[in-house]
Amino acid sequence: MIWNAIPYCGTAPEPGGAVWNLDPILITVLMAFAAAYAIGYARRIDPGANRTSALSFAIGWTILTLALISPLCNLSVALFAARVGQHMILALIAAPLIIAGRADIMLARAVRGLSETPGWAEFAIGTVGFALAVWIWHMPVPYTATFESHAIYWLMHITMIGTALIVWRVILRADPASMLMASFVTGIQMSGIGAILTLAPAALFAVHDNTTWPFGLTPLQDQILGGLIMWVPGGLILTIELLAALGVYLHRLEQRDRDEALSA
Repeated sequence: MIWNAIPYCGTAPEPGGAVWNLDPILITVLMAFAAAYAIGYARRIDPGANRTSALSFAIGWTILTLALISPLCNLSVALFAARVGQHMILALIAAPLIIAGRADIMLARAVRGLSETPGWAEFAIGTVGFALAVWIWHMPVPYTATFESHAIYWLMHITMIGTALIVWRVILRADPASMLMASFVTGIQMSGIGAILTLAPAALFAVHDNTTWPFGLTPLQDQILGGLIMWVPGGLILTIELLAALGVYLHRLEQRDRDEALSA
């Protein structure tokens, strides 16, 4: 493993000094992702894709890109709250928009063997994998390692974004029971770690011992803010999704009962 003297997003900035991340490799990968979607859309790989889904993907891709290359990346070196905010933007805003844009359906149509509808195996991989990613990367030792190794930093983002996309595939594509369970499990585990970080009596991340003070925050206050970001907005988004999934589930049950009554 290669250990780097400077974190991937640069040195910790002071207020007003955060800079953009113009990593050419990252920008190339993001542009390739957008180009692949555009080509698939133009070739009608997914006949169900329309302007609404294309707009959803475009907004999700833009949010994903800004979360990774904007000064938020650099700010996350100084503040735990900024890192948590970046993760919430990627996992709870960009990921569902990309899935709503039917990027996963296009991939399934283009690659044989991939299912358009997630099954129980994908449910397990998504919910358990995303929970592990959230908890592991917000523990002191792995968290600190992301500042010391560019490879570990990207392992964090790949696992966080990848498992988030799978979870949202389940929530938006699977049967109502799986939708409900995925929303509930994800909401509970994120609220749990958010509460732990918020209520912890001491700062857990030594890497921020000297980086929060210029922003008028102690390391503990920064950690509490990060925990609240994960606990409140994150929990709210998933609660709304849980209620939506419950509504779909009840509607389908009602429709099934109506169909059975008509056929009797």
